[in-house]
Amino acid sequence: MGVLKQEDRGAVRYLTLAEPERRNPLTQAMVAELQEALDRAERDRNVRAVVITGEGKAFSAGADLAYLERLTELPAEENLAHSAELRALFQRLYTFPKPVVAAVNGPAVAGGAGLVLASDLCVMAEEARIGFTEVKIGFVAALVAVLLVRHVGEKLARELLLTAELIPAREAHRMGLANRVVPGEELLEAAQDLAERASSGAPTSIQLTKSLLAGLPGMGLEEAFAHATLANAWARETEDLKEGLRAFFEKRRPRF
Repeated sequence: MGVLKQEDRGAVRYLTLAEPERRNPLTQAMVAELQEALDRAERDRNVRAVVITGEGKAFSAGADLAYLERLTELPAEENLAHSAELRALFQRLYTFPKPVVAAVNGPAVAGGAGLVLASDLCVMAEEARIGFTEVKIGFVAALVAVLLVRHVGEKLARELLLTAELIPAREAHRMGLANRVVPGEELLEAAQDLAERASSGAPTSIQLTKSLLAGLPGMGLEEAFAHATLANAWARETEDLKEGLRAFFEKRRPRF
């Protein structure tokens, strides 16, 4: 039996982390199933957006600590390979060509918080919390830190990583870690609405916008404008733009 459930609601595919008795840890099986599910969602033209949520009371508690304990006894090569698998998942989510919404139903901790940061948008239930607790067990939030600094800047990232405190949903929203905070019973409805609105534009435009957002923070001003100039010119040659302009002048909804 798998550890990930999949369901389509209209053009939105839901991926539900489904090991609630263990608080949905990011085991190797979970990471592998998420990667496979993202591959299928990308290939399926009927899927316009993805929502990731957790089953039970937690979103995800992060790493499987029992497995992590075993890893401490393994050679460096095996630890590097395991770390690379998680890095690949975070990077895949962050650069996924379709909008990804994290629907945080409960605690999102450590690597679980990484899933939230790697998603494009985040809706949190009022009772949910998010935190980067690795230093409390002698670990380091290395992969998650890459994303956290992009979200909140270095000063706030230092506070979150060094204090390792769990942050309530309203505070997470204030910090810029969440886009919406809603009552728990409205979580999936709010995630559906956000996913539909974020995916209502032209697919090529969405993919190019996400690519720009991923690359621009690491560029200098001159390089960023040069990159943006190419993107601007390329977008003018796409069928999506031609359809969008036709629809505008014909006063109808575009058929993307």
